Amino acid sequence: MRVFPKDFIFGTGTSAYQIEGAVAEDGKTPSIWDVFCSKTDNVYKGQNGLTACDHYHRVDEDIALMRELGIDAYRFSVSWPRIYPRQGVLNQKGLDFYLNLVAKLKKAGIVPVITLYHWDLPQWADELGGWLNRDSVDWFAELAETLFKALAEDVPYWITHNEPFVATMLGYYMGLHAPGHKDLKEALIAAHHLNLSHGRAIQRFREISKGTSKIGMTLNISPGVPSEDTDEMRELAHRADGFVNRWFLEPLFKGTYPKYMVKLYEPIVGPLDFIHPGDAELMTEPMDFLGVNFYKRNMVKKQEGRLLGYIGMDDPQPGTREEWADYPKVLLELLRMIRREYTDIPLMITENGLGLEGEVGARSDASKFGTYITVKNGVDFIAEDGSVHDEARIAYVENCLGQCLDFIQEGGRLEGYFLWSLMDNFEWALGYSKRFGITYVDFNTFERTIKDSGYWFRDVIKQRGLS
Repeated sequence: MRVFPKDFIFGTGTSAYQIEGAVAEDGKTPSIWDVFCSKTDNVYKGQNGLTACDHYHRVDEDIALMRELGIDAYRFSVSWPRIYPRQGVLNQKGLDFYLNLVAKLKKAGIVPVITLYHWDLPQWADELGGWLNRDSVDWFAELAETLFKALAEDVPYWITHNEPFVATMLGYYMGLHAPGHKDLKEALIAAHHLNLSHGRAIQRFREISKGTSKIGMTLNISPGVPSEDTDEMRELAHRADGFVNRWFLEPLFKGTYPKYMVKLYEPIVGPLDFIHPGDAELMTEPMDFLGVNFYKRNMVKKQEGRLLGYIGMDDPQPGTREEWADYPKVLLELLRMIRREYTDIPLMITENGLGLEGEVGARSDASKFGTYITVKNGVDFIAEDGSVHDEARIAYVENCLGQCLDFIQEGGRLEGYFLWSLMDNFEWALGYSKRFGITYVDFNTFERTIKDSGYWFRDVIKQRGLS
């Protein structure tokens, strides 16, 4: 038995737009995702989050589900337009939903972990320029201050932003996510303003919190890996690493952006004149922890005509324990890299999981809507015996948890692990084409069924380790 520290946190996660539904109830106004989903060909089969998992009406059922799974903590996000449906106008009913959720979690003995921004920018904010408008820093600070004043004493962990790479590069450059723009300079501006808003929120947090809770940001880290061992391919992998990872790590801990990426970007977009004096100090406001979302490595190959000269390759995950035994320890190496090159503050794995096809053929049909993280021939379905036998997910999570233990045992400060996700949900532009949950959701009846992986994870939590 390999055992985790006694105070290690085991949790699961979700986000508001992916599970809540109720997109127009109790005063909520549209987010950019409501608008994005309403436009033709933006999302797989025209699907949307109008009802999602109907969590808004099934909170009690879902907390009972968490208790059955035995999780220590639950990471969720707030819907910004549910709380501020119009600029500067607080919707008390929207805020009350989260106050009640936190109260019920605490009563159930589950630690609440709140993410302030998980991509559902209010449409009113987008109409004012969204993250391209530097005033967005103040809009976000207003949201953060409202939540801190209401819940700072009840919520021990706060996350400012989830995956700014996805929110900005997929949303403002690639057009795969809301708001669906395709402009590199816009993506860089949006990323910078997210970094500033993160720093401003931490400032407000320090003013309001009495030191009983902690705050950080979550980045998705996907190491660039060359498809061939040549100097040219290693350079392309270095660019991929800068594009996905270091452009977002460096400002938080060094107050700068990677020089080699600046040299690549400026001939395309011109000078980065959106960076102002004093921004470095704001971006590097000290965090209490860094959240790391990890799913897979980013294997690249050369392709002319692409922004940085490369394209990501299809790289399915191993599907069995035997296949994982010979696979590189990617998660362990990236945790070491963060510790060695950026910071020794505590780390949290705030997302880690495996997406399996929600229906036969979904992978090929949904490929144009983004990266499909899965295993060969992996489909999530309820078998004739009424169970979901997702052995590939168990093998994947077991391997990643083993790497977490490796890092801890060599002195790394890893304080928690949040499996993504509590339940199958709306997977953004991929719609319902793939399932990440350890709980199966029937999106017609909203019935929840714990998968084999859920029961396996419950056993890991109960014994605080891996057999």
